[in-house]
Order: sequence, then structure tokens, then C-alpha cells
Amino acid sequence: MKADQAETEPVRDDTTQPGRREQEPAASGGSPRPAGAERADAKAAPGDKAILVDPTGTPVKAHPPKESERRDGAPQAAPPAHKRRWIWIVGIIALALVLYLVIHGQSQAKAKKAAAAAKAKASAAIPVSAAAARTGDFPVYLVGLGTVTALNTVTVRTRVDGQLVRVAFSEGQFVHAGDLLAQIDPRPFEVQLTQAEGQKAKDEAALKNARLDLQRYQVLAQQDSIPRQQLDTQAATVTQFEAAVKTDQGAVDSARLNLTYSRITAPIAGRVGLRLVDAGNMVHASDANGLAVITQVQPISALFTLSEDSLPSVLQKARRGQNLPVDAFDRDQKNQLASGELLTVDNQIDPTTGTVRLKAVFPNDDSRLYPNQFVNLRLQLDPLRGVVLVPTAALQRSPQSTYVYVVKPDQTATMRPVDVQLTDGDTTSIRKGVAPGEMVVIDGVDKLHEGSKVAVREPGQKPPESRQSAEKNGKGKPAKQKKPS
Repeated sequence: MKADQAETEPVRDDTTQPGRREQEPAASGGSPRPAGAERADAKAAPGDKAILVDPTGTPVKAHPPKESERRDGAPQAAPPAHKRRWIWIVGIIALALVLYLVIHGQSQAKAKKAAAAAKAKASAAIPVSAAAARTGDFPVYLVGLGTVTALNTVTVRTRVDGQLVRVAFSEGQFVHAGDLLAQIDPRPFEVQLTQAEGQKAKDEAALKNARLDLQRYQVLAQQDSIPRQQLDTQAATVTQFEAAVKTDQGAVDSARLNLTYSRITAPIAGRVGLRLVDAGNMVHASDANGLAVITQVQPISALFTLSEDSLPSVLQKARRGQNLPVDAFDRDQKNQLASGELLTVDNQIDPTTGTVRLKAVFPNDDSRLYPNQFVNLRLQLDPLRGVVLVPTAALQRSPQSTYVYVVKPDQTATMRPVDVQLTDGDTTSIRKGVAPGEMVVIDGVDKLHEGSKVAVREPGQKPPESRQSAEKNGKGKPAKQKKPS
């Protein structure tokens, strides 16, 4: 019994594990350890490899424990380090796979939700403004750039030298022909007139006396009382005095004219510009600037150019005596300034630009046109009769064509290519593509595509406010319920 017990008692062998030193025997003489000490060693290091010894201390080969003994609680050795690493790697991969599946599921849910929202949004009606295509007359215009010019421009100058004693006009004043503009000191010219008149009276008296002497000489010559030569000399003297009287009359007229020139009057009706000379200055007939400038602005003209290709249609109507209406617009072509008619066409084409100059005249009663003003002029030809007209805002352009969105009876929008004929401001004439009475979209086009459902509203009407914007603006909030007391 004891021998069997000894055979089954394990003894730890420290030589089987690296890094551990073999323990020396307890007794110096090499006697075996007690069985209790071996068992204690075995319990202290269950993971060490054990050997069996007999009572004499001789090692005995140990048999491996049975599977039932291992299950009964016998201690087992720990797994190696490389197995533990693989367990961690497999765990991390499994965790990453779980995270991927979770995130992928969430993204798919969001995508489905967004697709559902987009589908709901696409199925909702888009608010747009639309107008009906109509049939009417479309005016045809030839547009050219032009400049307003005064029919007459006069620089007022003095004709005599003298001191300017009075300026009778205000700057910017409208004057009529013959109105007094300035007064030059008339006294020198009055003196000259008096002198001329005195010389004329003197020569007239001498002429009268010479004529009486001639009559006497004629009687005496008939009686042969005087020589014939004396009679002829007296007749020549009378002729000389007659010429002197005529010269004196010219001096009188010149002095009277200079006196008239001392009053400077307006030669034409028009608007006076800024004053160039002040009263008190000496003015001369040779002065370059003059006293003031008068421009005729009622009526007023405008010069503009058109392409030589447009000239035949204009000349054809001008030869028939038709008055072609011309409208003047501002630089932006939005405000009409005046209406007039074509006056004439130039007699030659400018070879450098290929254009011809035309002149139009305007009444300009409201003075909206001003000399040297830049304007856009539109010469009206015969209008197009019975064409389809749509708002210009309905036209949309792509690299392939020009198109409009037409609202069908089922309140859906369809894209329709159109052939544009002419455009004038907010109205465009269409050759083909749209029928009269069809509704074309003029606002909200950027949200449309083929087959979109639309909710047509009147032009200028605000679109219906959505629920989200209403709640954002504080409208449409449900009333708060009062708590029961």
C-alpha cells in the first residue's frame, strides 16, 4: 500500500522548465525528501512537469493522467502565447464586422428615407406662374444708336466795338427771335449819325445852289451872254454835289446801322446757354467766344445709323411718301423719351462701317431730349399681323435649342422647343412650337423637369407657405393646452 502510494505521488522536476534552477536535495547525504514535502512542491507548482519516485528515491516513469481525472479538477497548463494572439485578432475582426454591419444598415435606412422624401417631393406640385400665349400684331423695329442734335446752334457775337453796358438775358432762358440779349453803349454811334446827317445837309444845300446857278447859266447861254463852256462847268458841278449827297446818305445809313447793332438781339428762338461775357467789358467784333450760345431745342433732331442691309426697306417706304415713326429711348432702352418721324436719309454709305446715317425730328415739347444726348432710336416698319405672342420671360435656352415649359390640362409641365421670330422688350413672337391659348411658365422654371406636377398661380402672387416655414415664422403652431387646475 505504501509502495503504491509512493508510486503515485508526483515530484516536481525543475529541470524541465527553462530559466528555473534545479533544487538541491534537502539532505547532504542524498537521502530522499519526505513524501509530504514532494506533495507540497507539487501543489506549489501545479504547472511544472512532475516525475514519480519510489521510496528509495529512484525516479519512476509516470503514466499520464486519465481524462476523467482531468475533468475532476486536475490543474491544466495555460495555452501558448501565439494562440492567445490569434484569439485577440479574431475578436477584433468580429467586432469590426459587427460595426460595419451596423453602420451599413443605418446608411441604407437613411438612403431609403431620403429616396422616399425625394419621391414625395417629386410627387408634390411645384408652384409656378404662367401666362397664356395670345395672337396679336407685333411691331417691327430697326434699332440704331444715335445722338441728339439741335436743328440750329448760334453763337451770339457783337458786330460793333464798344462797352457792354447791359445783359438782358438769364442763363438757360428760352428766348424768341428778336428778343434783346445785350446792349452796347450807343452814344458813340449816335454821334457818328449826327455828323453824317450834318455833312449830308451841307452837301444838299450846295447842290441846291448849284442847280439854281445852272438854271441861270442856261438862260444866259440862250442869249449868248456867256460862253458855252461855263454852262457845261456848272452842269458838272451840280452832278458832283449830287454824288456828294449820295455819299453823305450812305454815311448816315452806316451810322444808323451801327446804332442798331449796339442792341444785340436773338437771331433764332431757342435756349440760351451760359453767359460768356459780363457787363462792363469791352467787346469787339473780332472776339472768338462771343456773348452766348443759343440752341434750338423745339423741335430737335437726332442722328443715328442703321446697317446698309436695312436701307432698301426704309427707302421703299420713303419713296412712297410714308412718314416712318421713330421712337427715342434712353441708354437702357426702358424709358421712352420722345416720338417723332424720319426726316431724311444721307446720300452715301460709310464704307468703313457699312452703315448709313439717318435724321429724325422730334417736337420735344416737354424738353426731354437734350443736345448731344446719347439715345437708342427705333424706326418702325410694317408690323407682323396675327402672330403668336408669349412673354419673353418664358423663353429658356440650351446649347441645342430654345424652349418653353407648357402646362398641360393635367397640370403637368412639358418642355416644348420653339422657333423665335422677333423679340421686343417683354414680348416675343413665335413662328412655331406654341399654340394660342396654351399656358407657358414664366416663373419657377428652375425647379421643373419633364412631367413635373405644377400648381399655377397668377403672376405676382406669392407661393403658398410650407408647413416648415410657417412653423419657423411662428405661424400655424398648435395652441397650447391649459393644464387643469
